[in-house]
Amino acid sequence: MALQFESSQVIDRSVEKVFNFYAVNHVRNHPRWDSDIELWLDSDQPIGVGTIIRRRNKRSGTPVEGTMEVVEYVTNRVIAMVIHDGPAVMRGRTTFEAIGDNQTKITLILDIPGMDSSMDTTFLNNRLEHVGQIRKQLIESET
Repeated sequence: MALQFESSQVIDRSVEKVFNFYAVNHVRNHPRWDSDIELWLDSDQPIGVGTIIRRRNKRSGTPVEGTMEVVEYVTNRVIAMVIHDGPAVMRGRTTFEAIGDNQTKITLILDIPGMDSSMDTTFLNNRLEHVGQIRKQLIESET
């Protein structure tokens, strides 16, 4: 069974600027909104379907090595990844919707197989909200 988390917010920037910050420059910017994550690429190729991003998650105290594979990528619309944190597997999909010339609704859906509704999800819900606020502040202050 899988548990699904969804988080949306409106960012006061164009869809092009939000997508560029979040998806095109994901490796550089993700650790800025979530300091427990380190990311790197083994090549200089732009991110697209098939890209493998290496990652290290330090959230639990002991670093866990993993990968993020881009499985869907449509410019200014969507980026989706299969995330491997050690033995844990998650699927993340982020959509970008223009709400006028200078506002974008960003929606993150995270599916975590192996979690079910009987588990305490408070930490994860709070974490998604917290990093979302940091991401919004970064995008609005830098773009």
